[in-house]
Amino acid sequence: MNFGNDETGNAGAEEIVSGARMVPRITIQAFCEHSQTAELIDMTIHDRRMSRAALTTHNGGIDGALETYRANPTPNLIIIETSQPRDEIIADLNKLAEVCDAGTRLIVLGHVNDVVLYRELIRFGVSEYLVLPIEPQVLVDAIAELFAGEDSAPIGRTVAFLAAKGGAGSSTVTHNVAWSLAQTVRQDVLILDMDLPFGTAGLNFNQDPPHGLGDAVFANEKVDAVMLDRLMSKAANHINLLTAPGTLDRAYDFSERGFEQIIELGQQNVPIVFLDIPHTWNGWVQHTLSTVDDIVIVVEPDLANLRNAKNLADTLKQLRPVEADPMLVVNRVGVPKRPEITPADFEASVECRLVGEIGFDAATFGTAANNGQMIAEVSKNHAANDVFRTIGLEVTGRATSAYPDKKSAFTLPAGLSKLLKRA
Repeated sequence: MNFGNDETGNAGAEEIVSGARMVPRITIQAFCEHSQTAELIDMTIHDRRMSRAALTTHNGGIDGALETYRANPTPNLIIIETSQPRDEIIADLNKLAEVCDAGTRLIVLGHVNDVVLYRELIRFGVSEYLVLPIEPQVLVDAIAELFAGEDSAPIGRTVAFLAAKGGAGSSTVTHNVAWSLAQTVRQDVLILDMDLPFGTAGLNFNQDPPHGLGDAVFANEKVDAVMLDRLMSKAANHINLLTAPGTLDRAYDFSERGFEQIIELGQQNVPIVFLDIPHTWNGWVQHTLSTVDDIVIVVEPDLANLRNAKNLADTLKQLRPVEADPMLVVNRVGVPKRPEITPADFEASVECRLVGEIGFDAATFGTAANNGQMIAEVSKNHAANDVFRTIGLEVTGRATSAYPDKKSAFTLPAGLSKLLKRA
């Protein structure tokens, strides 16, 4: 397994310092064998380039990292100090790779100036090998080159949520999944509320920031990382928002690539970007959905949602022939006296993997919406919290589905069956 070495090469410390490129909102965990090394790593947080990063230091070296990540998700960057011989380092890193998430990057701090070891580590996928002792600035330079260099790969994973039918609850699911994931993996997330006239992210998080996504999109080519950072509002620990204006004082017509630059800037600065897509179908929605990493279709278990979800799924598979298929979340399951299509039948008919089903609970969800809170804040032990957490881990590649493939016993109505076949 590769630790995410993007092999961009070294731009040189002088260039990084002169440009003072900020390290994005990444999570860094360091595992040290000696107290002096822990002090060195702790000192890096005083470098202004590290002001956005979340850094924690632990004891135990590689063994400590192995023990930690057997039961916990990995951060964006792991720093490990080791004084082991060359063969033991490679063997232990192989074990570590088995418990690391895809895309996690690794810096090794060693005590031996060994060119052969350096080459083996780089070939293995380690991002950098630094020989101790070093100054804190040297370590910051290495981190900045990995995540803030001109040629560094984007760190952010983009996940788009959209409803198959208006009112299916896509925004509520998006916001709760983002909140749950941020608390679970302790990494920053960014929510883009792309329903500019009617978006609810500000309401759901009880926020009324003076600026948001509207300012960014109407700035056109003027928007950059600094401007985007100023426009974002912090809703909770690890939760960043670009809220919708929620006003009707102008028409919100955008070009096909109207949001492209904003999404790319978000990817460069935040580990996970959630796109709350409005229930509409136009050029910019199609283009945006064709470029994101993952798509989640939120539905209610009725016939209209089934038809729309099937059309969406088929169209998105054509738009993204080499990308992952859309995933499916069935919302408001179990409304009293309402005939419903079962989630398993819905999954089989739409031919998308089911990653969550959320039970109907008008009281709890209504209270959360009116208070501007997440479900976990209203009811800590509510069953939906586990579903939101599972969806978050699924869409970021940290979990396998809790819903195995099932054969459907559901028979489509004749008219709808013909319509879906034509689609």
